[in-house]
Amino acid sequence: MSDRVHDLVALQDLELMIRDAQDPASKEKEEALGFAVHGLEELQKARETVVKKIPPRDLRLYERIRGKYQRVVVPVRSRICLGCFQALPTMATRAVSENGPLPTCENCGRILYWL
Repeated sequence: MSDRVHDLVALQDLELMIRDAQDPASKEKEEALGFAVHGLEELQKARETVVKKIPPRDLRLYERIRGKYQRVVVPVRSRICLGCFQALPTMATRAVSENGPLPTCENCGRILYWL
């Protein structure tokens, strides 16, 4: 996984944690299971740190996709996008260049990474 995609996965995870931290029902469930619930401020600071590392072009793509789907960055296994469960064409498995566009699913548009 490239550093660019790794940063986007970290951003996605932080946003999900922030959403859960803002939801009282989710917070109660986590506390009942014995998980430590981090403060919302800490999560937002961590999110800002990650956002600063992401190139603007990648962040715009991420934000656009996030408007449609909760999970923006999804894995690929056996040429199947695990966001929409559609088979990817063989060309989609090409290597990702450091400065080129991020790989996206032709069906759902989500950002892809390979397991």
